[in-house]
Order: sequence, then C-alpha cells, then structure tokens
Amino acid sequence: MDWNGHAEITKAASVLADGGVIAYPSEAVWGLGCDPLREAAVNKILQIKQRPVGKGLILIGGGLDEFYSYLVGLEPKYRRLFSTPLSQPTTWLVPDNGFAPRWIVGNHTTVALRISSHPVVAALCNSFGGPIVSTSANPQGLPAATTQTKVEEYFAANLGFCAPGEVAGASRESEIINLLTGEVIRPG
Repeated sequence: MDWNGHAEITKAASVLADGGVIAYPSEAVWGLGCDPLREAAVNKILQIKQRPVGKGLILIGGGLDEFYSYLVGLEPKYRRLFSTPLSQPTTWLVPDNGFAPRWIVGNHTTVALRISSHPVVAALCNSFGGPIVSTSANPQGLPAATTQTKVEEYFAANLGFCAPGEVAGASRESEIINLLTGEVIRPG
C-alpha cells in the first residue's frame, strides 16, 4: 500500500507538527515519535517511557535528504555509507555537528540516525517534512510493543495519535553502528 498522502498519515504528521506524541510501526517493533526539535514533546516521551535524557534518542527518517542538517561537515564517503541500504535495519552513530539538540544527543558526542525502509515511516517523515524521534514503544524495562494493541495498553492516555499499519517483521530492533569506526554498539 502507498501510504503517501493517506489521511491517517497526514493526521499523524499534523499531531507531530503540533508538538504531540504518536506511535507508529517500524521494521521490528512499534515506536514512539515526536518532533525532535520540540523539547517539551521529547520530554513527554522520556517521561512516559521513564527514560533518562542522558541516554539520547534515535532519529528516524525515510531518506537521506531528511537528515541533511545532521550530516553537514561529514565526509562524502561517510554520507554514502550512511545512505547505503543494508539487509537489516541499521542505526548509525554520526558525529554530532551541533545541529541536534542536547535532549536528542544526551550524554554523547554522536547522534543516532536511521533511514527506514518501512513504508509508514517513510510516508510519515515525508509528510512531516523531516526525521522524527524513534524510541521503542515500551516503558523502561518492559518488552517493546509489536502490536498496536500493546502500544495502547502501555500508552493510550499519553498518545496524540496512533499511525496505521503493522511492523514489517524484522526479528530484532535496529543494529547500532558507529559510522566512523564501524564498531557495532548493539547487534541487530
């Protein structure tokens, strides 16, 4: 299904633009998302997940162009590596060039960025006009939600909207790799 222009995707993007928190399906689990440049929205996600700001957050988008500001100053070979599709969902730790707010970077010198192949994520970020926060839909210490029903069980009262769709069936959450060193931080 082509989700671009779908009414529910447009609604989800509107909630994001208004500073709300949404849930959406990704490759392996449901995620919670918001506008990464709105500190109050990020703080709401951190609060409902019971997650400390120092851990930092992943940003997810549907294509390279959405991450332009986060990649300024990065050598072309690393931009190419970042944008090369891999066989599994991959989050890259990219040197923080100062564009990402502290509430996204946390206590790190890198920002975590991921291009998603999930059609709902791609359409959502396209409609929103940029990347969004991507953190698994679960309170700290509980299993990540793999169904919309579980998302609603965890967070119904705290969500501005729940995007349509289902997880894509990946067996694990994204692998996390340092873009410059190649070090695998979290296997996928």
